[in-house]
Amino acid sequence: MSTALTAWMFILPALALFVVFVVYPMIQSVYYSLFNWKGFGPLEDYVGFGNYQRILNDAAFLRTLSNGIALVALSLILQLPLSLALALVVGRDLPGRRYFRLVLFMPYVFSEVIAAIMWVGLFNPDPDRGLFNAILVAMGVQPQTWLGNPQQVLGCIFAVLTWKYFGFHMLLYMAGLQNIPREVEEAALIDGAGGWQMLFFVTLPLLWGAIRTSVYLSILGALQQFGIIWVMTKGGPVNASDVMSTYMYRYSFVRFQLGYGSAVAIVMLVISLFFSIIYLRFVREQEYA
Repeated sequence: MSTALTAWMFILPALALFVVFVVYPMIQSVYYSLFNWKGFGPLEDYVGFGNYQRILNDAAFLRTLSNGIALVALSLILQLPLSLALALVVGRDLPGRRYFRLVLFMPYVFSEVIAAIMWVGLFNPDPDRGLFNAILVAMGVQPQTWLGNPQQVLGCIFAVLTWKYFGFHMLLYMAGLQNIPREVEEAALIDGAGGWQMLFFVTLPLLWGAIRTSVYLSILGALQQFGIIWVMTKGGPVNASDVMSTYMYRYSFVRFQLGYGSAVAIVMLVISLFFSIIYLRFVREQEYA
């Protein structure tokens, strides 16, 4: 038996599953997006690219893009640096570091639905039921509506996402730190490098692979986030926390406009794919340089 035939025998089962459960649904979604289809009956009302024109002219969809970009920016500016700082602290010779690793990583173990329900209770506007408003009332401060305030809701969502996922990114950074040879750091110390010099000129450059992966996963996760936002706010109030995935779900499975929802799904795919190609090409060019 030739090597090529052996390789194809191992590849074909996975390739068949990929085609059936990924490629075929994508092609089907592209086809559905060309119709004004409610999800029932035959596809008869052909609208061509009308659904895509509707997306580009919908201010609510443009709001979802701005919310997604805001979550991406907050993740890069706050969430990932916090995860990296915690990894640097608990990944070294910190007393009780195993306990801290367990506690900090535990939120990632919870499902998104459980985490969202728990935080909805904490953000409850009733001071007798919500922990945060109970603290504010005890301090003599006016209670807040939190998830009902369009100016506060996206910040609350981001706080939950940070609590949920910073442990995952911390674990990635800790794995990268373990791959840094101690001899390199010891040599830098012998050469007179200080703590900050060690961090910026030795640790972070050698940690670039883990940082690159973390940034990539964080951006895609923020763009495609659904579970926590839908359970907590369903994209409200007045679309203040709406993102592309909740927008797509609302039109597809709440309003039963599956043709339009399929078009939104294709737009999400194109945006994510475009980012992935640009990001990976930029990273590879840096590696080659």
